[in-house]
Amino acid sequence: MQVTTILVNDIPKAVVRPNDRKDLARFLRNGRAYFTADAPEAELSHRPADEAEAARWRAAYQLHLAWGGSEEWFFGVPL
Repeated sequence: MQVTTILVNDIPKAVVRPNDRKDLARFLRNGRAYFTADAPEAELSHRPADEAEAARWRAAYQLHLAWGGSEEWFFGVPL
């Protein structure tokens, strides 16, 4: 799947690269409390990452690989 931005009330909060739609749905469900802690009724959504958000994801991914992390263990980064 492509790099995806997680939005809370249309404000970008994280950029992730899920393996598939099931992985994304699980992340949104399990991460809801984290993302909406300040406003439990907030709307949680996602969209493809723009170039700046994708660049931030790539930079974090490269740092992850530099310390010896594997591709399968890297998911995303907060914005």
